Order: sequence, then C-alpha cells, then structure tokens
Amino acid sequence: MLLFVGLGNPEPGYRDNRHNVGFMAVDEIIDRHDFGPLRARFQGLLSEGRLGRKRVLILKPATFMNESGRSVGEAARYFKIPLEDIVVFHDELDLTAGKVRVKSGGGHAGHNGLRSIDQHVGKDYRRVRIGIGHPGDKNEVHGHVLRDFSKEEVKWLDPLLEAIAKASPLLADGDDSGFMSKVALATQPPRKPKPTAKADDKTKNEDGGNGK
Repeated sequence: MLLFVGLGNPEPGYRDNRHNVGFMAVDEIIDRHDFGPLRARFQGLLSEGRLGRKRVLILKPATFMNESGRSVGEAARYFKIPLEDIVVFHDELDLTAGKVRVKSGGGHAGHNGLRSIDQHVGKDYRRVRIGIGHPGDKNEVHGHVLRDFSKEEVKWLDPLLEAIAKASPLLADGDDSGFMSKVALATQPPRKPKPTAKADDKTKNEDGGNGK
C-alpha cells in the first residue's frame, strides 16, 4: 500500500493558490483513476483506489500547511506505511514554473509543509516537486505562493496536472524516472514545422538564380 499526500491549505479562499498545487495534483489523480470519495479521516480527507496493481491511499491534510505532518503521521502509523512508500506532492519555488522533478529524502528548503512532515515522520519519503517559479526577491515569496495562478499560468497548469495524473501509475510502481519522462514529453511545446522552400525560390534555383 502507498500513501500519496497532496499539500495545500483547506479553506476555499486558498483553492487556486500556487501553494495548493499539491492538492490540485492529487485531485486530478482521484478523478482520472476513479478513486473512492474523499472522507474525513486523520485530520484530513482520505480517498482510496488503485494505480495499476498497487493499492493507493490519497490524503489531503486539513490541518493547514504548517501542520501537515500531524495528518500524515497519523495515517502512516495507522496503516504502517514505511517512509519509502509515502509520496508527497508539493509546490517548489526553486523549479521553473511547469517543471516536475521527483526526489527521495533531502531538506525542506523552507517549505513549511515539508518541514512539518519531516518532524512527524522523518525525511526519507518521496517528493513530487511541482515548479511554480521564484518571484526573484525573497521578500516577495510569501505573497507569490499565496496568490492564485494567473490566467497565463493556467494554460500550462491544466495540461501539467493532466499529465501528472496520467503518469501516476509509474510513480506507484516506483518508476520515478519514467514518470518524469512521461510528464515532460506530454507537456513539451509542439515542435514548429520546418520551413519549406517557396515555389519562386525553387524556380530561381532551377534557372540559375534569375528566375528567367
């Protein structure tokens, strides 16, 4: 059994914040893979389903970001889920907006949700880091993460969330590299067609360049 955790703040006013992209990602997985309804458990909302051959629990802590670890710790202890089978989806300032990376363990880099989880269960869980970009000034970070995605950002956000959900069975199988490759491939911009020679250019070439 695996535990997928989406990080965010629970009140409606935070729903479309950049800081809530972890909630958005797991919501998309729940919808795409026909998970059961979210039910109040472990100081959060819990859904159950399958990704490929794996049974997966999805948890959205309702403790607010800074206390996410309380909810995660309760669920992990109840189901006896080891750290390597916990996958946390969260926003990442230090990644270009729209990029996704997966890592195991490491520091929290100032992310209060990760800091709380580290304190309650340890650090050696897997993290799906969803890039939201950095505002460029550390004094603007708080406002940046707690603002809604802009209309321009939504143009890449929706396809990204869809790609994460489609590729999530690879995460469940432990194929983090395959997951990242599939998401990157699904979200890369379409290649521009190569320019073709114009008819008059072709004629010039055939006639020695003067077109006569």
